[in-house]
Amino acid sequence: MTTMAQAASQIWKDRFNGVFFVALFALAVTQFASVDFVSTLGLSPLVIGIVCGMLYGNFARGTMSSDWAAGVQFSGKRILRVAVAMYGLNISIQQIVEIGLPGIVVSIGVAVGILALGTWLGTRFLGLDRDLSMLTAAGSAICGAAAVLAFESTLRSQPHKSAVAVATVVLFGTISMFLYPIMYQLGWLPWEGQALGIFIGGSVHEVAQVVASASSIDPMTTEVATIVKMTRVALLVPLLLIIGLWLQRSTATSEGGRGKLPIPWFAIGFLVLALINSAGVIPAETLKVLRAIDIFLLTMAMTALGIETQFSKMKQAGPKVLLLAAVLFVALFVITSSLVWLVA
Repeated sequence: MTTMAQAASQIWKDRFNGVFFVALFALAVTQFASVDFVSTLGLSPLVIGIVCGMLYGNFARGTMSSDWAAGVQFSGKRILRVAVAMYGLNISIQQIVEIGLPGIVVSIGVAVGILALGTWLGTRFLGLDRDLSMLTAAGSAICGAAAVLAFESTLRSQPHKSAVAVATVVLFGTISMFLYPIMYQLGWLPWEGQALGIFIGGSVHEVAQVVASASSIDPMTTEVATIVKMTRVALLVPLLLIIGLWLQRSTATSEGGRGKLPIPWFAIGFLVLALINSAGVIPAETLKVLRAIDIFLLTMAMTALGIETQFSKMKQAGPKVLLLAAVLFVALFVITSSLVWLVA
């Protein structure tokens, strides 16, 4: 009995050490992300976390005790779900109402259109598996790395597939972040003010990339673009619920009988916290601290994901994923532009 207790104690100790290691790693990543040069590039701690984690996991993992692997996996799965739920504290109904019907229409059109298009193209034409296609599409359609993490948890996909999807977000999100302000200065984007903000918020991948891109134009564009982007983030909940129902139906069809509905509790938590935030019952200073904690937890999850990702597995995805992400990048521009012309 004593031996069993000691074994259980050792398991929890190893898990704690693994989580603590990831937390220290994420803290270093957060400090690096706050450096002026890095922050001006629009690179969030999430993106830097997965890149640094991958470098460590592939070239220096031997310096970490193998017994800590359970803690790393815990960070990439359990802590991830808590962090995605807490992300709801960044959303409020008031923000969504503020931009009115045009922003809502563009957000829904982009999120649903890109997610459906990416999944269809990836599976039907490029021969990619379902999970990789959906993860890549989700990163483009909704909110970059955070969406990839949320979909990974619902789909229960392999970590290296999420890493590949996040890599496409980094590449094409960064391109759009620099490209659209240049196009605006050259007069190639025919919008101003609110319409321009809706376009940027609807077409750029990451929240940080949206802010970096719009802030190089003017404050009004930045405000509108950020709200539109957060409206796309809010669509994470209904889309995850729809995906859950779709997975249930697919399971029932392939295995017979009624499939089990994989209810994403973290998505429900996301919605609840968004409603609490909308009610304005959380003091501003407390809310600021909670949001900072959430970003740190997301950074931990991304870092853990990177550590668990092997370059050899990423290579198996091949150039088809990059092609899918490139097509979605163009589709983002076309769909968002068309919707802005129609409603803004």
